[in-house]
Amino acid sequence: MHKDGSVAGIAAGIGVAVAVVAAEVSGALAQSAEQVANVQRSRELVPVPPWPDGDERGMGNTQGPGTWLRCAHHLTDPDARGYEISHVRSQTMPVSPFGVPLAYEFRPTVGLPGTRHAFNGEAMSGEAGAQGTQMDAIGHFAFLPEVWDGQGEFPADRALYYGGLAQGEVKPAPDAPLAKLGIDKAPPIITSAVLLDAKSYLGDGEPLAPGQLITAADIEGMIEAQGLTWRGLLPGDVLYVYTGWEDHWADPDTEQVYYTKGPGLSYDAVQYLESKAIVLVALDNPFTDPVNDGALAGQAPAPAGTPPDLPFVIHHHNLTQAGIHQIQNAHLAELAADRVWTSCTIILPLREAGGSGSPVRPVAIGAPQQG
Repeated sequence: MHKDGSVAGIAAGIGVAVAVVAAEVSGALAQSAEQVANVQRSRELVPVPPWPDGDERGMGNTQGPGTWLRCAHHLTDPDARGYEISHVRSQTMPVSPFGVPLAYEFRPTVGLPGTRHAFNGEAMSGEAGAQGTQMDAIGHFAFLPEVWDGQGEFPADRALYYGGLAQGEVKPAPDAPLAKLGIDKAPPIITSAVLLDAKSYLGDGEPLAPGQLITAADIEGMIEAQGLTWRGLLPGDVLYVYTGWEDHWADPDTEQVYYTKGPGLSYDAVQYLESKAIVLVALDNPFTDPVNDGALAGQAPAPAGTPPDLPFVIHHHNLTQAGIHQIQNAHLAELAADRVWTSCTIILPLREAGGSGSPVRPVAIGAPQQG
């Protein structure tokens, strides 16, 4: 009922409700009956939190027959095409300031005596799981019970991880791999993906600004604007958010702008995503978190709403609280240009024992929209 209780107010409220229902029905009718049926059936097949004590998979537990079922429509659509969600990796691409840069050695062509064989090879050094398009393990991030003042040795022994696991359980020695919550514990991610076009919705076709927030209300607004209210975000989904920041990705990276700042999710957005039980979120930005210009150098504050002791609160919440995986530096421009709002995505991190992350080559299979 309208807050003033008037007949006109009540009529207006009814009109809005009818419009919302009509939009949802219209969105559903635009899908094939098979797709709608698969989505409805998947709701019964995809498990949701809470997970058992000692769990190391987080929202990875959602993956299975239910998410594969939602993929089926896209994989069998004769109009579908494949999209690369990763950037090409090289030693001249933009470099994360939080990881060791990659260095490649390309060896000369060699042969085997007594044969007609010739072959090529290369060697790579650096922090592969922290550069380029990469996926975070749940054990990539931890937190302290209180703020560290920067004095003395870092109190790593007090760190806590997803599920309340202690430092000694996850990383038993300074030079040890992750005994728990490593990237090797992440399942193959084969599920439906939703792409939200924040560059169009919030940026009017321009890349979002450094530090600009994508809020829970923005996510719901984009879902409605893109005709996705019939399904919304489902447990086990991957969420891709196109901000346009990848316009600054260049190889060779002569301008060195990409990794200095960027837009990202707000704190309420990541809590909203946890409530939806998505398995992974990926943006075409460097940090998933929003970073103001100058913040990395200590010359600017964190964006509004960021807890003062958790400047990378999106990383913190996804990895230590919700168990949601992240991909940084996703390539989403082509998917957005073709308005592929839903797709089947396949994400396979390397099974590095005890790794805190992995280079990854996600793909999406979906049909471009006409017009």
